Amino acid sequence: MSFTNIISAIGNNSSIYPLLVRDCGIEVPSKVYLTYKENENDKQIQALATRERFLDEYAGSAVWLGGIPLVEKIANALIKKSGFNPNINIKLFKEEEFQGLKYNLKKFNGKVSDEILNDLKKMYFKSQKETYKKMVAGKFAAATLIPAAFIGFILPKMIFASSAKKIAELKKQNQQKAQTNNPFEKKIKDFKLSFTGNISETIANMTTLQKMMIIDGGYAVGRVATARKGADGNRNEAKDLAFKMAGMMYLNFVAPKQLEKVLNKITGKTLDPLMLADKEFIKKIKEGTLELPKSNSAKDLLEFVDNNPDSLFVKYANKFEKVKMLKNGIRDPREYVNIKKLAEFKQDIEKFAKSAIDSKSVEKFAKRAKNVKTFNILANVGISSFLLAYCLPKAQYAFRRLVTGSELEPGIVNAQMERIKT
Repeated sequence: MSFTNIISAIGNNSSIYPLLVRDCGIEVPSKVYLTYKENENDKQIQALATRERFLDEYAGSAVWLGGIPLVEKIANALIKKSGFNPNINIKLFKEEEFQGLKYNLKKFNGKVSDEILNDLKKMYFKSQKETYKKMVAGKFAAATLIPAAFIGFILPKMIFASSAKKIAELKKQNQQKAQTNNPFEKKIKDFKLSFTGNISETIANMTTLQKMMIIDGGYAVGRVATARKGADGNRNEAKDLAFKMAGMMYLNFVAPKQLEKVLNKITGKTLDPLMLADKEFIKKIKEGTLELPKSNSAKDLLEFVDNNPDSLFVKYANKFEKVKMLKNGIRDPREYVNIKKLAEFKQDIEKFAKSAIDSKSVEKFAKRAKNVKTFNILANVGISSFLLAYCLPKAQYAFRRLVTGSELEPGIVNAQMERIKT
């Protein structure tokens, strides 16, 4: 993979790639180290706190980043086994002027395989539609609740139990006869969700990133709910975790997009580095031969995509998931097209092309634009990573000192670690 491809991937704040870089590459190692440093006043607590943070962060990241694809793959296999194609977007059930179940069946008849057409025909009946909607809702529930339950409830219980065992071993070594209170008796409450048709339509079009946001919400609730209480009944660990989780959710999902807007406002919005590095794309702009839809209407946009599958506009619209094309160059009739996003994509290209033509050199303009976009992406990742990996833990430790009066990990302290020394 080239440098431009890497920059393009981590610059897409609607995908998981920036999260992967920030989380596994920067944030987690930094948090483990800062936990080690923050608890250095007590070597025994330091060792346990660092161990907990290491296990928690890496196991949590593995489930957080890989849980949705894994569960969805299993769910899709079950949906296929039931006789439905999981790739059908349920937004097509509501007929629009230029797309919908019946419209697409008529438009793409003879252009795509009978298998695809038959998948769509199965949805003609209301009972089939309702059954499929329930399956989609079930897939969403499984893909979000299972990882959230594991990270939020099961994983902390496992780590707490492991720490309790270590504490018991240390107490035995120090010949302590006092028994440790068991902090693991609280039962996990059952989750119950019911999905209406409108909710099903909404969740069917959620991106992996949006599902990860929901998992984070469940993760936060679980962590606060399973936090260890002190012998005096204090909830210091719950407060500490609530502060941390609120900061993490903001810095992971909100701040990068806000930073992107600020950087774009300063430097000017530009296209993806992959497009700016495409010599054919730049050549067509220079020669005035770049083909684009006539207008932003659904009719003109969809007709252009269907009639010009080999055009650069369609190539990059497919690349950046504005439309979905089949291998034979036909638009996938099972997929719904967000007209607004496709129109915005066209407008961005038009704006760039006009500015490039108005400049003295299209090539130099494109090169500068690519450098600016690369800078914006790296700055965004760098700033958000610094906020997550350094500023948030420091703020959390300051909050901890304010609430507990101590720099030590409140969960370990609440597990009565201090008795080890007596």
